[in-house]
Amino acid sequence: MNIKNIVIASPMHEQIRRVIEKEELSYQFRYCSDDEVTQHDVNWADAFVSFNMKNDFDYGQLKWVHSLGAGVDRFLYRREWPENVLLTRTICSFGQRIGEYCLSYLLKDLQEHNRFHSLKKQKSWQPYTPGLLSEQRVMVFGTGEIGQKTAEILSSLGVEVHGVSLSGKQKRFFEEVVKVESCHARLSEMDYVINTLPLTEQTEGLFNEHIFNKLNRAGFINVGRGATVDEKALLHALNQHYVRFAVLDVFKEEPLPETHEFWEHPGIFITPHISAVTTPEEGAECFIDTLKNLENNQPLPNKVDVHKGF
Repeated sequence: MNIKNIVIASPMHEQIRRVIEKEELSYQFRYCSDDEVTQHDVNWADAFVSFNMKNDFDYGQLKWVHSLGAGVDRFLYRREWPENVLLTRTICSFGQRIGEYCLSYLLKDLQEHNRFHSLKKQKSWQPYTPGLLSEQRVMVFGTGEIGQKTAEILSSLGVEVHGVSLSGKQKRFFEEVVKVESCHARLSEMDYVINTLPLTEQTEGLFNEHIFNKLNRAGFINVGRGATVDEKALLHALNQHYVRFAVLDVFKEEPLPETHEFWEHPGIFITPHISAVTTPEEGAECFIDTLKNLENNQPLPNKVDVHKGF
């Protein structure tokens, strides 16, 4: 693949520039923010590096698009992808970050942080025995890089981790992996359900009443994509106590509007899409590694299957 001109459009383009310039690469670069990139920039480029693609731009003449994030729904979802354009994504510490994020909320729950914080305000001394990780069952939806790392982290501490994927293919660190359509029989046994799935036409609205209403006071953590969740079904499940609490890092609309019901619900914890951030250093390093693999005709472990959407 003959790559000469590369556009990097990102809020952190200056930090990425500093990392790339240390490499003294023999390419022509243009750096700008997402808001500043123009159709003229895209027409000039052979490769486009960003978190997003604009709906009203024509990207068909590009040879390569690289996502600075792990997810590629902003590139593929409800979009016809040109067959001749390579799509790659960033692989870095996402799995470790998300695994630790999920672990922190399991421990917060099991160690009764909210209970003891409330008792402190009351100056009330009431001993209570915390739960153990080794007594918990967790179902992780999505068994790719991020889901598998989450399973590794949790299982290393004694958690019994079950996986759900579109294929049902068995993976390390999971007690078992089942297809989505086969997961319902085990849902009532789970203490926690974690979603790491990307947004595709198959996963949109997947978490609806058919899943939530089969839970038995489980905790729900969403670190996948907001549009995989039916928000009304989640609120109903919380109010009916099928779901004991929800930790939400991703939403259909981001930033989450101030008027949204989630802000006021006592059973919902909200974080602003921070469970797996791309640092400038990691983003630049993965891009550089991918570029060098392309130069040398090496395999691309981060190549996206544009038909599957991940």
